Amino acid sequence: MNLFELSLRWKGFPLEEAKKQLKYIQSIPENEYGAYIEQQRMALLQHHLTHNPFYQGFCANRSVLKWKDVPIMQKSDLQKPLKERLSNGYTPKNVYVNKTSGSSGHPFIFAKDKLCHALTWAEILDRFGWYGIDFNSTLQARFYGIPLDWIGYQKERIKDLLSARYRFPIFDLSDKKLEKILRAFRKKPFDYINGYTSSIVLFAKFLNKKGIHLKEICPTLRYCIVTSEMLFESDKKLMESCFGVPVVNEYGASELDLIAFTNRENEFVLNNETLYVEILDEKDRPVPLGKEGRIVITGLYNLAHPMIRYDIGDTGALDEKSTAKNPLLKTLIGRTNDVAHLPSGKTVPGLTFYYVTKSIIEDDGNVKEFVIEQHQLDRFKIMYTSHQELLPEEIATIKKALFQYLEDGLTLEFSRIGVLDRTKRGKLKQFVSYL
Repeated sequence: MNLFELSLRWKGFPLEEAKKQLKYIQSIPENEYGAYIEQQRMALLQHHLTHNPFYQGFCANRSVLKWKDVPIMQKSDLQKPLKERLSNGYTPKNVYVNKTSGSSGHPFIFAKDKLCHALTWAEILDRFGWYGIDFNSTLQARFYGIPLDWIGYQKERIKDLLSARYRFPIFDLSDKKLEKILRAFRKKPFDYINGYTSSIVLFAKFLNKKGIHLKEICPTLRYCIVTSEMLFESDKKLMESCFGVPVVNEYGASELDLIAFTNRENEFVLNNETLYVEILDEKDRPVPLGKEGRIVITGLYNLAHPMIRYDIGDTGALDEKSTAKNPLLKTLIGRTNDVAHLPSGKTVPGLTFYYVTKSIIEDDGNVKEFVIEQHQLDRFKIMYTSHQELLPEEIATIKKALFQYLEDGLTLEFSRIGVLDRTKRGKLKQFVSYL
C-alpha cells in the first residue's frame, strides 16, 4: 500500500472496496450496460426520494416515475446549508465535505458519502493509469493554486508530499517566476506536468520565446495533463511543440467526479462508470448525437447528497460513435453562462471573443494572456499582459474582427496590465459579464 492510498484509508475512505466495485462496473458487457445504468440511476433516485427530505421537497408536486420527468437541478438550488441537504443518517462529520471553486458564480458546499468519494479516487487512479502514472512514485510538476492561510497551505503541502507532487503556485507567473520554474525542471526528474490550462500555456509561451525545448532539459518528462479550463487546439499544439510530450485533457468537477479524459487514441472519453451524462436542449430534452446542448450529470453512487440531473453549466456534444459502454465527448464548449448580450438583441458565447482575439493577438507571441469584460450592452474591456503594448494598427485589426463576428457600433477599450486577476484557486476566467 503506497502513502497516497494509505492516507485515504486513514481518513476512512474504502479505496480497495471502491476499486473492486469499479472493476465490476467495467466488466459489464456492452449489451447489458445500458440496462445496468438505467437500473442504477433509478435506484439512486428512489433512495433520495425516500431518505432525503431536501430532495423530497425539491421534487414536490412532480411525478418522477420516468427519468425524463426528474427535475433538472441548478447550482443555485444547492446554495443552502449543507446539513439541510444531507440524506437521513448522514452528517457533516461522517461524509466527505468540500466546496466548489465558484468560478461559475454559484459556489456551494457539497458532500459525498465515503464510498462515493473513494470511487472518485478509484476513477482518477484508473484514468491516470492509462498513461502509467502512479501517484505514489511518478513525480508531478503541479501548476495549481494553493491556500494562502497557514493551515490550508500546510495541508496542501502534506498532500503534495504524499502524492509525489512538486507544486508551483501560479498566482505570480512573471518571467522571473517562470525562470525559477524552469530551473526546477533542470534539476528534478519530473514524469509529468499537471495543472490549470492557462498557467501551463503561459509556461509554454515563455519557453517558446526563449527557444527552449523542455524535454531536452528534463528528459524524464512523459506527459502534460491539463485541467479545469478550456483547452484550445492552438494551445495544445504549442504545448506539445515546446514540451516535446503529448498533452492530455482532463475535464472534471469536484462536486461530481472526473467527467472526461483523453485516451491514448486521442478520444475524449466520458466517465460513464460513476456518472450518467446527458446532453439536453433548452427544454430539457435529449439532443441527437453530435448536436450541442447543456451538459447535465447524475452522480450514480452518492447516497449522502443528491446530485441528480445536475446542470453543471457547460455545453458540449457527444460523438456520433458513442455507445452506452463507450461514450465520447465530441466538443466541450464551456460555460453556458459565459455569454455576451449585444444591443441588437443578439446573444453570443464568450468563446467568440476567445477565438477571434486569440487568432489575432497571439501571432507574434507578444500578448501572454487576456481577459474580456462586458460592462454594458455595447461596452467591452479587453485587458491583456504583454511584452510590449499593442500598436494602434494591431488594435484596429482586432476591433475589425470583433465587429465582423459580433456587430458594429461596439465600444472596445484595451488596457495593458502587469498581472491578470485569478480566482482564489488560481483559475483564470477569461470572459466576465457584469450585466
